[in-house]
Amino acid sequence: MDFSLSDETRMVVDTVRRFVRDKVQPLEQETEELGRVPPDKLAPLKAEAIALGLYALNMPAEVGGGGLSVLDMCLVEEQLGQTSDALIRRVFGQVYPMLMACTPAQRAVYLAPTITGEKICAMAITEPGAGSDAASITTTARLEDGHWVLNGSKHFISDGDIADYVIVMAVTDPEKRARGGITLFLVDRDAPGFSVSRVQPMMGHRGYGHAELVFDECRIPEANVLGEVGGGFKLIMSSVSGIRLGHIGARAVGMAQRVLELMRAHASTRKQFGQPIGDFQMVQQMIADSAMEIYATRMMVLNCAWEIDQGLDPREKVSMIKVYASEMLGRVADRGIQMFGGYGFSKDLPLERIYRDCRVTRIYDGTSEIHRMLIARSIIRNGLTL
Repeated sequence: MDFSLSDETRMVVDTVRRFVRDKVQPLEQETEELGRVPPDKLAPLKAEAIALGLYALNMPAEVGGGGLSVLDMCLVEEQLGQTSDALIRRVFGQVYPMLMACTPAQRAVYLAPTITGEKICAMAITEPGAGSDAASITTTARLEDGHWVLNGSKHFISDGDIADYVIVMAVTDPEKRARGGITLFLVDRDAPGFSVSRVQPMMGHRGYGHAELVFDECRIPEANVLGEVGGGFKLIMSSVSGIRLGHIGARAVGMAQRVLELMRAHASTRKQFGQPIGDFQMVQQMIADSAMEIYATRMMVLNCAWEIDQGLDPREKVSMIKVYASEMLGRVADRGIQMFGGYGFSKDLPLERIYRDCRVTRIYDGTSEIHRMLIARSIIRNGLTL
């Protein structure tokens, strides 16, 4: 198996690494305190990212994206993981792959301006009564006089408060549900009957909103179906593996690597009892355990990404990575705070923010418990095929 990278891939990864380190990370604290990316600094930074070709790297080249393979995108996501999710969204773009299901007319209105950074899209799946079990959503849509009429609510919707449009998952056939009765819709911000009821305060991931959305007889054109009527659940599931692999798996590797570097530097310079704390075996164990877990997670991510690029469907591996990467990051962040002591608990260092931000990765896109159940069921039914 060849683990070498092309010169082009190395160039892209190195460019993203420098950009994140030199341009993006310096805005983290201000973004955290303001609760949003400072607008006066965001505009030129986003423009620079677009000029460098770093915006919407996950999308195919034929629609204006970066055209990276899944493997290359995971290497990029590892570098993006070294900063906050709010800055990743605003500077590098949050373009959902299911938008490739847009019709030609929809591409002009939704996909193209999202890839160029002119529009912001939000994904509305989660409801108060439907989290990991997405098929149990209760938001409905009925066809009436050439319009779809949506009723229901969504919550914890990232960027739901500022999105120009929202991809909404709704039930169109209560009998079929996940087997052909769930549909995706493109809902514009100004659609009649659509409103943002509130922005939910969160423990972490500050810098962008997490909103409750309400659809009260919300009317949208019949042509605003994304994909096929009844094909929404399948379309979501076909896109979610790449999202979990990159946004959680690869970014967890990047963020844990950043924590490990802080630990390494601190172990070398901090002295107690007349010697660097890196001389103490318990500190060495924290560093060694973190390095081993990061390495293991990185190999899991890259192997799975390679399989997807080969046309395989390693969904069980994606679930394994989702669990392992999110829990690995939590352990590494906890060790980092422990090593820094009181400084790690203060806001003078990014560790406190990382500790809060990483906690939710064990929850969203399917909890660790749900993914463990899926992994076990697959092994019991099909055997262990790794």
